[in-house]
Amino acid sequence: MAVRPPSPALSDVALAPGLYLVATPIGNLRDITLRALDVLAGVDLVLAEDTRITGKLLSTYGISRPLERYDDHAGERVRPRVLAALARGGRIALCSDAGTPLVSDPGYRLVVEAVAEGRTVIPIPGASSVLAAVSAAGLPTDRFLFAGFPPPKSMARRAFFETLAPIRATLVLFEGASRLRASLGDMAAVFGPRQAVVARELTKLHETHHRGDLNQLAADPALARPKGELVVVIGPGEAVAASAADAEAALAEALARLGPAKAASEVAKALGLDRRTLYQRALAMKGVR
Repeated sequence: MAVRPPSPALSDVALAPGLYLVATPIGNLRDITLRALDVLAGVDLVLAEDTRITGKLLSTYGISRPLERYDDHAGERVRPRVLAALARGGRIALCSDAGTPLVSDPGYRLVVEAVAEGRTVIPIPGASSVLAAVSAAGLPTDRFLFAGFPPPKSMARRAFFETLAPIRATLVLFEGASRLRASLGDMAAVFGPRQAVVARELTKLHETHHRGDLNQLAADPALARPKGELVVVIGPGEAVAASAADAEAALAEALARLGPAKAASEVAKALGLDRRTLYQRALAMKGVR
């Protein structure tokens, strides 16, 4: 299917000065927004993690703009010139290879320094492998945590997972294909048999979603040597009832700031305990004092 270039009536509209963070497709080139095309066509310079990948995207949509590499290696050298251009009223777009800039991609230091200098930073939202994986996982979406890439070595990886285990939220991780099976084994060892999904090649021709508990996924032969980009989504663990000692400590801390009624309400909500029981205990604790 032929791809239309951006409408001249839109792309010729002058952009305001600033740094534009442009989300690009994570696989399917048609997952670019019309606004992103307008911005890419209207900026003075496009910063790209890989100029070959972004160059292909621009060529597909008939856009010709100056391109410069901006990645972890080139950032220190390029950043001062970019900031100087922004100070002069320049219009610059930052793109990652795929998805939303700064999500496990270069650009953080540039945005921090641009903000510190008072420059305008404009997000141009679009494709995100994190949101795509979460939305299709069939796991709770009311609270989720994106934790990036786990460490490459098993001992460090398990320690990393231990810090995530108490968090009562769906977890989202990136993982490399060559480490996936070992990483899933470490996840199963730390998180137990939580429900999870491995999303592979999102938006591409061979997109797949492997579902099961972590033990099943770690043993799944289809995930022994997967190819492509991978996102792992892990369901939240079961809530563990707070002990009497936990409730006592939390109530004592709350009473240092609040009256008995408000302290009891705060702790009841945080720990899932009965407010009336906590209130009676709070009154007793205040009476002892």
